[in-house]
Amino acid sequence: MVELQPQGWRFDAPADQSLLLAALDHGLRLPHSCRNGTCRACIARLVSGRVEYLIDWPGLLREEKGEGWILPCVACARTDLVLDQPQAINFFDVPVPPGAVGGTAALPPSPPPSPAPRERE
Repeated sequence: MVELQPQGWRFDAPADQSLLLAALDHGLRLPHSCRNGTCRACIARLVSGRVEYLIDWPGLLREEKGEGWILPCVACARTDLVLDQPQAINFFDVPVPPGAVGGTAALPPSPPPSPAPRERE
């Protein structure tokens, strides 16, 4: 089980799946870009728990690792985790825009179908 702070959202993370993909599978969007551990857009602080990486050396300095920073795009949970990730978004909590129907923005009416082409005489 993974808990995101400060929101308190929780999701399951299979041992063979990155935290980023597990969060997305549960409707939670963590900041991300490259998904391979180099851009650092997903950086989050590990408050408690243990992770292992899918790659040998993710784009973190030794000091950053020591301070508890992780890259969820290439990290897998090995225990229950608590992550500090205030930029996370819950897709299910996003307000539906005015005029939206069924969670999608209302589309303009479709144009009438074109008349069938006439055969040349």
